[in-house]
Amino acid sequence: MTTARQALDLWLAHLAQERRASPRTVEAYGFAARRYLGFLEAYRGGPASLSDMGSLSAGEIRAWLAHLRSGETPLSPRSLSQALSAIRTFHRFLDLRLNTPNPALALVRGPRVKPSAPRPVTEDQAIGLIAEPALDPDRDDWEVARDQAVLTLLYGCGLRISEALSLIRADAPLSDTIRITGKGSKTRIVPVLPAVRQAIEAYLAQLPFVLSPKDFLFRAKRGGPLSPRHVQATVQSLRGRLGLPDSATPHALRHSFATHLLGAGADLRSIQELLGHASLSTTQRYTDVDAAGLLAAYNGAHPHAA
Repeated sequence: MTTARQALDLWLAHLAQERRASPRTVEAYGFAARRYLGFLEAYRGGPASLSDMGSLSAGEIRAWLAHLRSGETPLSPRSLSQALSAIRTFHRFLDLRLNTPNPALALVRGPRVKPSAPRPVTEDQAIGLIAEPALDPDRDDWEVARDQAVLTLLYGCGLRISEALSLIRADAPLSDTIRITGKGSKTRIVPVLPAVRQAIEAYLAQLPFVLSPKDFLFRAKRGGPLSPRHVQATVQSLRGRLGLPDSATPHALRHSFATHLLGAGADLRSIQELLGHASLSTTQRYTDVDAAGLLAAYNGAHPHAA
């Protein structure tokens, strides 16, 4: 008889191998599901079988959420919502792949979570982040060119880190547009600004490694593929030198791309396409940011604002 723990291992393998989820996603989902099974086993007084997962009541699932909400380290509404989302995905796998549906899950509602507004950097701050690597004496010239090329891609094309690092040698030199595969394996066409193209060409001109067409374009110091953590650590160091807040992250450059386009008159539908958002409501969060920026500019400049 299949146990719930064995089903969990099958699900995580499915996420990694068939769905091609990132290692971080698999780790986060696995952590949430193990906590879930651990609670259910303690609640029911023994190991859970696969059939047990189909017979769980809505009350038991709500008890798990209450446990997360009031435990030694209570989860925020956003974290609770993420945990419940992971469990819904787990149960969907049990239903579709292991013929173990649980209709009670549809009766459980997660906490209401107010979407947080994106926190972009200003245009000057974005330019400063891109220029700052050149002032680091401990970096080789090709590493400086690489870091500037990656950051220019994030800001100039609105890419996620994973999207920028998924480019291969055959993608460069870049043309006027580039095809990007984003979340959910959805593809989109993104215009390439001359500054982005020039930054990539400058990096390639100094790259000390010979790459095959299918090799990842951006390389680490020893020649392996560049990792997202390197980009995050680089921006963390740069913002410290520039005196920028912790919100100045690589993803903030993507937010800035959208916010600055909106401020320049681009329409939401176009920005949605450029960012690869599935829903327009996700893109509409940038209108709040732009309105806040306009209000701040008004308060700082209008003679009657005080």
